[in-house]
Amino acid sequence: MQSKFSEDVIPLSDLKINPGKVVNHAKDSHRPILVTSRGRGIAVVQGLDDYEKAIEELAFTKAIAKGMLDIKEGNKSSLNDVKARLGLSL
Repeated sequence: MQSKFSEDVIPLSDLKINPGKVVNHAKDSHRPILVTSRGRGIAVVQGLDDYEKAIEELAFTKAIAKGMLDIKEGNKSSLNDVKARLGLSL
């Protein structure tokens, strides 16, 4: 989801004062919260479910890219070979 700078950028002092509010906002809005100190970004607070989803999506995207590169380089296997390696019946 797209960040809303008016809501999703907070100074470190706000996080120190009310960390539960910041964490709940990140969790409920499904948007990462940028924490700043002296006007510079220093950290991101993100809900755990959203973080795990992002990690899974990144791993999937990397696997697709690797597969596409393998195809481009000619590293292919027939369906029968794959089934045999996995011990599946032909």
